Amino acid sequence: MHTLYALLASALIPLVIGFLWYNPKTFGNVWMKASGVSEERLKSGNMAVIFILTYVMGFLISAILMMLVIHQMHIGSIFQNTPGANDPNSEIGKYIADFMAKYGQNFRTFKHGAFHGTFTGLIFVTPIVAINAMFERRGFKYIAIHGGYWMLTLGLMGGIICQFAN
Repeated sequence: MHTLYALLASALIPLVIGFLWYNPKTFGNVWMKASGVSEERLKSGNMAVIFILTYVMGFLISAILMMLVIHQMHIGSIFQNTPGANDPNSEIGKYIADFMAKYGQNFRTFKHGAFHGTFTGLIFVTPIVAINAMFERRGFKYIAIHGGYWMLTLGLMGGIICQFAN
């Protein structure tokens, strides 16, 4: 799958998982209580704008997550300003091509990407949620619901990106 398609597909995951995760039949009622949000307030938003912006933000998250789940992305950053890096006939261009031929598929599985995505949710996003929650005087349930959502969401996004982006 082309990289752009993998990013576009993974950008849908926050919407899909959000629909399931925050549904009243799963964690929706607990989340509303922990957040202090009523059904009436939820109905007051412009859902088309919310869904479009969520998709755009999901795409931005996917673009950054790609750098975390695909280790081979770093070779480009190491050599980006090296003269000849973009010339496939230069010494460095040949080195990069050889390196990618030998190691370009290492750790390029759904499982590996899901691990890094989930871990990012656990050690990066959940602490951000927790900091906001503490200042908003929200409880542990609030942190657990949002942290769990992001661990699952980033895990699935990371898996798709790592497996399918070129």
